[in-house]
Amino acid sequence: MTDHDTRTGHDTVLVTGATGNTGSRIVPRLTALGHPVRAAARRAPGLPGAQAVRFDWDDPATHDAALRGVARIYLVPPIGSPDPAAVMLPFLERARTAGVRRAVLLSSSAIPAGGPMVGQVHAALPGLFEEWAVLRPSWFMQNFTDQHLHAESIRTHGVIRSATGEGRVGFIDADDIAAVAVHALTGEPPPAHDLVLTGPQALSYEDIAATLTTVTGRPVHHRPLTHEQLRDRLAAGLPAEFAALLAGLDRAIADGAEDRVTDTVERLTGRPPRSFRAFAEEHGRAAGHAGAGS
Repeated sequence: MTDHDTRTGHDTVLVTGATGNTGSRIVPRLTALGHPVRAAARRAPGLPGAQAVRFDWDDPATHDAALRGVARIYLVPPIGSPDPAAVMLPFLERARTAGVRRAVLLSSSAIPAGGPMVGQVHAALPGLFEEWAVLRPSWFMQNFTDQHLHAESIRTHGVIRSATGEGRVGFIDADDIAAVAVHALTGEPPPAHDLVLTGPQALSYEDIAATLTTVTGRPVHHRPLTHEQLRDRLAAGLPAEFAALLAGLDRAIADGAEDRVTDTVERLTGRPPRSFRAFAEEHGRAAGHAGAGS
């Protein structure tokens, strides 16, 4: 049995990673639409209008309470795990048994069904749920403004370091990903299964640096690294296998793997995705207001 809110006519939605880049944006959108939401994270989040629940992929004791009465679920894989399928697939079996009907998985444009890491979870979803979708966004615009290596390097040194060469990426705003996620979780009929999400333009890291320089008035430069230099740099703070994977993604960008844009955001939400320049300008205004009030 699943919970069905008789006041709203909506099923309960479990949002994992509720304090993350996408989850923290999805929860308020769902509650604003009247959907009962269970917000799950390792530290139970206090998000207005949602029921908070502690959830840890590596702690099965937290799983049953999170799933109780849930009909739809948003899945954020465990961050940094070299084998997310090992912990996610047993959970998804429990979810199906518990009555979950629809699952929406956050993956990556760089990882197809059956590919490494979360690609194994993607490949398993059709055998678990009749209603499912996989969101495969390109790189987040928030990588340049939030808690990310690029953002830290920009703030500290005015530099973006990558092994992407002149390769281009259809960077996307997390707000646009969240809007598509809400549609995938609640839309009737369910959307297409494999949804590649990008912003409106494919941009190089040189383009990103130039836009940030123009918008902020502070010089930002792109410093190209070789694949090996990036791998070794990342390995100083990450497991070697994960560092090699991330460096390999940069090399794939250099080879043109992410040089594309899709119409998915506009097709499903009815509005075009935000450009990087508009994103940077809004972030700059928000930072300016925060500084003025501090």
